[in-house]
Formats: sequence, C-alpha cells, structure tokens
Amino acid sequence: MNRNQKKILTAVVIIIAISFIVWIIFGGEIFTKTQVLVEKKDELFPDMITKEWRNKFIWGLDLTGMVSFLSVIIGGFFYFRLRDKKHK
Repeated sequence: MNRNQKKILTAVVIIIAISFIVWIIFGGEIFTKTQVLVEKKDELFPDMITKEWRNKFIWGLDLTGMVSFLSVIIGGFFYFRLRDKKHK
C-alpha cells in the first residue's frame, strides 16, 4: 500500500466517522426528516392544543448510510486507480 492509498483510506474513514457523529448529534433518528410536528397550547384556553408542522432538518441514519456508501465506492475507485503498477 503506497502513500496515496493510505491517504484515501484515512479520508474515507474520517468521512464515515464524521457522518456518524453528525447523526448522533442530530438525535440518532432512523429516517431523515424535514418537518417536525410541534404541539402549541393556547394562552386563553389552556385545554386547547393545536399541532403544527415546523420546518426543521433532522439528519437520519438513511442519509448517513448513503454518505458512507458513496465514500466507500469513490474511495475504492481511487484506491485501485492509484495502486502501484509494479507486480512483485
């Protein structure tokens, strides 16, 4: 394994680790969400609760898997592309 291949492997591992860290920070949801259902209480009538959708992005495990899969595919391509041409 030459120096370029080591750099590629390191970059792929770092990208995968960062995507899992971001997933954990966003709450570890299974699916990516773009809206969240929020309950609001009315000030005049405390028993009355309304629900409304708020635009909020939540990183999911499906997005983490996609980023990991693409980084492995691209990293594998460059790993074999930059290998030594000499056969020992």
